[in-house]
Amino acid sequence: MPPTPRTPTPRRVAVALMIVAGSLLPAADAADAPDRTAPMALTTIMRDLGHDMQGATDGIAREDWPAVATVAARIADHPQPPLAEKLRILAFVGKDTGHFRGYDQQAHDAAQQLAQAAQRQDGTAAIAAFANLQGACLGCHQQFRKPFREHFHGGR
Repeated sequence: MPPTPRTPTPRRVAVALMIVAGSLLPAADAADAPDRTAPMALTTIMRDLGHDMQGATDGIAREDWPAVATVAARIADHPQPPLAEKLRILAFVGKDTGHFRGYDQQAHDAAQQLAQAAQRQDGTAAIAAFANLQGACLGCHQQFRKPFREHFHGGR
């Protein structure tokens, strides 16, 4: 009797994608070497998120709720790095992938709550959601920023 084909689970699909994408990437030494000629997409994404966080702070201070809702939505749905870069990042993060993704999910959820509070013009809820958003960012930065810079940018 021939073996029954297995139903692809999300984990199996992710592993298969990583194997395929890994075969398309340069050798490990070249992939892990810092590339000082072009910034990683993640660097640009983080810079843009920093500007949006400043915009949220400014909007909350001025009670400009439409502006807060707009930047909060951008933060919640920020761009992702290209697949090859994402795979390099996840390979580097390794066993801490759950923490890394958890911080991103926390930030996403808090930014959505901030957008909703801004739409209701609820300043107290907006400040609480923004504090949660900042907490998620801070936690991720404290755990990952220095090692990322050292690994991907040679300490810059």
